[in-house]
Amino acid sequence: MLVPVRCFTCGNLIADKFKDYQNRVKGGEDSAKVLDSLGVKRYCCRTMLLTSVETITQVIPFYEAIRRRQQEVQSELE
Repeated sequence: MLVPVRCFTCGNLIADKFKDYQNRVKGGEDSAKVLDSLGVKRYCCRTMLLTSVETITQVIPFYEAIRRRQQEVQSELE
């Protein structure tokens, strides 16, 4: 996961709060209340945490498809 270490706008440290935020939200808590309890008050920092996505899960299927295609081409050449 590519979570920024600091907020791009104000420079506050936010990476240390992301895993706790993610676990609590997946557990069913309201994201606004979780951010308040973690001490994330500024809207710029809240936006950084709310908009972070796991890009690796989106990239892996494409990587696997490329590897399969390479293997198919290699087997056709042999």
